[in-house]
Amino acid sequence: MAEGFEHPLATGPSAPMMDWQNEKKKLMAHLAAVVREARKRAELTQADVAERVGVVTEVFGRLERGYLLPSVPTLRKLCHVLRMDANVVLGLDVEKEPSWLKASEPEADDPPELRRLGRTLRRMDAAQLAVMISTANALMRHTAQRPDGQAE
Repeated sequence: MAEGFEHPLATGPSAPMMDWQNEKKKLMAHLAAVVREARKRAELTQADVAERVGVVTEVFGRLERGYLLPSVPTLRKLCHVLRMDANVVLGLDVEKEPSWLKASEPEADDPPELRRLGRTLRRMDAAQLAVMISTANALMRHTAQRPDGQAE
């Protein structure tokens, strides 16, 4: 961001952009869950809601799966169609912090390499994570230690 400008949700003058990306993912997941539940409660299909909001079904599906955030006008239409309060959709409550905004506790004891790996993994989609899990499991099997301390 330009010097002197920071994102409104930044926690300090040097808050990393990664924090905002994580917060955005949390918001998308929260919004997706709330919208999906409201749609099902209204007994509407994704196509029904998409048509009433004025977006194509595929776009609404991506929103409901947590892959995108709606524009403000689309969010307003969505709230109207599903009869939802925008504060609920956004997880805003004057009594408590939004669930998607709660930061996970940092692991102070973790080495920097592990924290960096964790940040990279959080940016991956399900297919990429599946490959990483398989790779990590294969690596662990390959480098498993024998009782005498020698690698197999």
